[in-house]
Amino acid sequence: MSPAFGAMEVEHYGKGVLLEPFLHQVGGHSCVLRFNDKTICKPLIQREHLFYETLPAEIRKFTPQYKGVVSVSFEEDEDGNLCLIAYPLNGDQDNLENTEYSECTEPKSNLFRCSNKKTLLFENDNLSKERVRQHRKEEKIKVHKLEEEFEWANSEVLYYSVEKKGNVGSQFKHNPWSMKCHQQQLQRMKENAKHRNQYKFILLENLTCRHQVPCVLDLKMGTRQHGDDATEEKKANQILKCQQSTSAIIGVRVCGMQVYQTGTGQLMFMNKYHGRKLSVQGFKEALYQFFHNGKNLRRELIEPVIKKLTELKVVLETQESYRFYSSSLLIIYDGKEVDEVSMDSDPEDLEDLSEESSDESAGAYAYKPSKRKLAASTADVRMIDFAHTTCKFYGEDSIVHEGQDTGYIFGLQNLIAIIKEIRDENGE
Repeated sequence: MSPAFGAMEVEHYGKGVLLEPFLHQVGGHSCVLRFNDKTICKPLIQREHLFYETLPAEIRKFTPQYKGVVSVSFEEDEDGNLCLIAYPLNGDQDNLENTEYSECTEPKSNLFRCSNKKTLLFENDNLSKERVRQHRKEEKIKVHKLEEEFEWANSEVLYYSVEKKGNVGSQFKHNPWSMKCHQQQLQRMKENAKHRNQYKFILLENLTCRHQVPCVLDLKMGTRQHGDDATEEKKANQILKCQQSTSAIIGVRVCGMQVYQTGTGQLMFMNKYHGRKLSVQGFKEALYQFFHNGKNLRRELIEPVIKKLTELKVVLETQESYRFYSSSLLIIYDGKEVDEVSMDSDPEDLEDLSEESSDESAGAYAYKPSKRKLAASTADVRMIDFAHTTCKFYGEDSIVHEGQDTGYIFGLQNLIAIIKEIRDENGE
């Protein structure tokens, strides 16, 4: 897909992709949407777009893969349902279909053709309009049920029980934070629909796609969160948030979390409001909880995470002028432990998983399994959210910083130290 940044040109509302809420968004305020199994998208912010197009190779392995830009329209189907539809940028239709859909396990499930009246019809003839309506009706029921169960407005830490029978991954519910961001995005676009109905979104790698039950920790990094272009009000607000949280003390705070606890069969969700309230000890306990499956500490994940964080720290110490204000760091692993891998699994697949550093370029590390395990566990560490990132190579920036991003590196140092403490205090 071409990453060209230009005007959207689609004749007669050509083929588009229905965007859905991304199940595993645990933090941030920007809406993240599912494009397909291996790709997500989010509203394009010029500074973040510039970062992905110019970032150094040594940092690229610590970020999601950038896949280009699409145009997104806010549309209404014949039943009055509100939809977000992605279209190729500058008529790049062939690459949109051939590249992106080839990655999908269900390649045509989200493919739509719009008529001049913007009535959405499935391109796949086997799926009727009635089935489309029924699907959306069921999704609405699910959302309302989740709202009632989770009580989003008043709960900062939530637990959701899943059946231990069958595939736990297939039962994984939307993180309530992802649904909240999705609803807010729809509302914003609805309010602006009369004045604007085409938005640019960037396409990024879905970091959770390789995991059956993704456990995700979103950490806000650095001692400073406001960008150089922040208003005085925004600056004061961000400074206060840092002072009232662990950001000012250790340079890192919890911005969101979801973790599967096999011991209780529950999914635990934590949002940013709870993360802001944590003391340093509370932050440490949250990290412990993230690596704990409800029965024991997932020790096999800790060393790969420490290794990756240490490598990131070394890379950032060599970067001149970059400042990653308000950026986050994701730690991701599979809550479905390798012990639970089906005995029917392909032996060759299991052998591949046991290779150390099986996907080093993507930031995923695998350690050779112990005798009791069928395959290796992997852990992924990535930087995300660069809307306020700055660098001397960004010619339009009036403020140019020199040297390292000491606030971010300070946060990494403390994060590594705390994870090591958890490891040492809970040794076998």
